[in-house]
Amino acid sequence: MSALEQFPILPEYQGANVRGIIPALLGPSQWYQSLPDWMPEPVTGSDSVVLLVLDGLGWDQLNERSDHAPTLMSMEGRAITTVAPTTTATALSSITTGLTPGEHGILGYRMLLSGEVINTLRWCVDNADRRRVYPPADVQPYPGFMGREVPVVGPHELHNSAFTEAHMRGCRSVGWRSASSIPVEVGALVRSGERFVYAYYAGIDKVSHERGLGEYYLSELRTVDRLVGDILEAMPTGSTLLITADHGQVEVGGNIVYPSASLLSMVQLQSGEGRFRWLHARRGADHDLLAAAHTECGHQAWVVSREQVLDEGWFGPQVSPPLLGRLGDVALVPFEPVSFHDPDDTGPYELISRHGSLTSAEVYVPLLAKRV
Repeated sequence: MSALEQFPILPEYQGANVRGIIPALLGPSQWYQSLPDWMPEPVTGSDSVVLLVLDGLGWDQLNERSDHAPTLMSMEGRAITTVAPTTTATALSSITTGLTPGEHGILGYRMLLSGEVINTLRWCVDNADRRRVYPPADVQPYPGFMGREVPVVGPHELHNSAFTEAHMRGCRSVGWRSASSIPVEVGALVRSGERFVYAYYAGIDKVSHERGLGEYYLSELRTVDRLVGDILEAMPTGSTLLITADHGQVEVGGNIVYPSASLLSMVQLQSGEGRFRWLHARRGADHDLLAAAHTECGHQAWVVSREQVLDEGWFGPQVSPPLLGRLGDVALVPFEPVSFHDPDDTGPYELISRHGSLTSAEVYVPLLAKRV
């Protein structure tokens, strides 16, 4: 652990943070005027703005591989922070709603609802759909994009999903089946007079998870850089492409930590994910669980109580009281490149790169812009 990471990097919710992008663009700025000083200069005064979210593209990973992304590196901007936990469901919800996690309530990848741990991306429990049991609009009641009917250029198969309903309800779906269609759709929308377009691409995240940060990642980064160039070529003069991401990545590989039987004897269930693992204590065991987790895991993770997370504003200045039941009692948040195992948190393949924690590699994401 570096000196800079002796403490978790907390999101700058009141400043340069992904939750502030949509309020800055669609709020009282009168279409890209009087923007905050952390917004890249090319956005100010634009005829239209396309916000492209590149899932999984962390600032640290981009800068370490800058030679492979000349188009991205030619854009103006800086690093900003994402949210806690640094995970897709929570971060995309903050990007689209403009709210902190403590406000919108999508508090992790796997989250406790009424005694069940629901996968918020797939909206299921043990592969059983829970859309009727937990209506997305009840779990996350705030509209996306400040209530505007924004065109969203995203994967066709995601547009009717429960998570889409939860985090971008009311949008106008413009689905694509091949990434090569993204520039075509974006260009047509802007030329038709749309002042704001939201676009989403998840290739970097998928490759990182399955293949790590080596040659496959580099190949995907080059592909993404060409995609950005194609989008810029398709946009009319006077428009601006603005790029951000939901989180970065840490290569974990086989560094999986299996909590001891002694520790798990105090745990009722687990939620979250491998790099932000919530332990839900058995009745009356929360203090003993915290102490035992410190002893067992403190050399590789920040071990924090729910009270500490709330007091330090990890999810924002406030977490609405009805949402507190979605949190565990003790969180294991690694600063080392490890992942905490939960037998109920599995997928079709072992993840090589992961995210969720509050290290530099996961928290800092790009905010880059270029005017055409």
